[in-house]
Formats: sequence, structure tokens, C-alpha cells
Amino acid sequence: MRRRLMTFIAAFACCLMICGQSKPSVTIFGDSYSTFEGYVTPDSMELWYFKGNTLNRTDVIDVKQTWWWQLIKEKGWKLERNNSWSGSTISYSGYNKADYRPRSFITRVDNLGTPDIILLFGSTNDAWAGSPIGEYKYEGFQDNDFYAFRPAFAYLLEQLQERYPTADLYVISNCELREEIPSSMQAICSHYGVEMIQLKDIDKKNGHPTIKGMKQIAEQVGAHIK
Repeated sequence: MRRRLMTFIAAFACCLMICGQSKPSVTIFGDSYSTFEGYVTPDSMELWYFKGNTLNRTDVIDVKQTWWWQLIKEKGWKLERNNSWSGSTISYSGYNKADYRPRSFITRVDNLGTPDIILLFGSTNDAWAGSPIGEYKYEGFQDNDFYAFRPAFAYLLEQLQERYPTADLYVISNCELREEIPSSMQAICSHYGVEMIQLKDIDKKNGHPTIKGMKQIAEQVGAHIK
């Protein structure tokens, strides 16, 4: 009896050790700021950052320089998936009034794996493309609603919470965007009880984070996530 008890205790302790060593998994859900060659799923999505990039475009040439790599390493997480597409919008409205439905965040919401944490970093292209802002809407969504930013963003958060109910969701908002975009994001995040991290004074080249800017993003996001 004593031997069985000792065996059970040893097995239980081993189980606790294994569980304690499990690292939280994180999915990066973003646009060009979060891309890097060889690290996006699916690999058919367009990129901004490449290995050995020409320095007249950006000085970020190593995946270890990206904001998300630095954050994951600092937090002791593991990467579940990086679903990031350069030029992608939250809404269906893209540049030059093109229909961006195929690359929109809404269309890609099913392809995030099984993460413990989701870091949603979007809306920059909605701001740059001049996508319609629309009205606040939280129910009765119709397909046409998603050509405007506010209802599209609200629907996206709703879908993320429904499809990944056990994941901790954080929204990251870029700096230097037209004011109605981050203010709308904050109002919608508050409605759904989602924390929004507002970036400040990020160093950029050609509108995209430099090595210094990537480090600043990692630090600012990391400071908000306990």
C-alpha cells in the first residue's frame, strides 16, 4: 500500500512539473508591421519584412528584430501562429476603393490556431486607405456593414471572443493615425471588455517600424501584459 501511495505521489508531482513548464502560446494577428519572410501562416500572404532587406526600405533584416519575436522571448511564450498580411484592413475597404475582403481581418479570423493569447495589431491600413468610418453597431450585422471600419471592428472582436473563448485578447493600436480610428477602437474595445494598448512615438522608416521602433513596440506592449 505504501509503495502504491509513493508511486502515485511521484507520478502526481511529475505531472505538476510538466504542466508547470508548459509555455503559453500566442498568435499574432496583424498586417505588414508583423510580417516576416518564412514566419507567416499561410505563406501566401504578402510581406513587408524580408531576410536581408535592402536598407533603403527598412533596417529590419532578421526575424529576431521583430517586435513579436522580442516580446515572445521576453515573456517566455511560444508562437502558435503569425497570421499577418501586408496591406490588410479590418474592414473590406482597401486602397483606391478596392474590395479587400480576401485579405481583411474578418476573412482571416478562423485561421489563428489554438492560442492562449491573441495579439491583434491592425487598423493602420484602414486609416491610410481612408476607409469609411461608419456608425457604431454591435448587433444585427449585415455583409455591407463590413465596408465601414466601426461595424467591421466590432464584428471582428465579437468573432474573436466567440471562436477563441479561452484566449486572452489584446488589441494594439498604432500611433500617428487619424484620430477617429484609435478613438473608435477604444470605444469598441470598452464595449467588449478588451484591453487596448495605444502605442506612442514609434520610430519608423517608410511608415514602418525600424529596429528601434520594433524594440519600442515590444517594450510598450510587454508593459501592458502581466
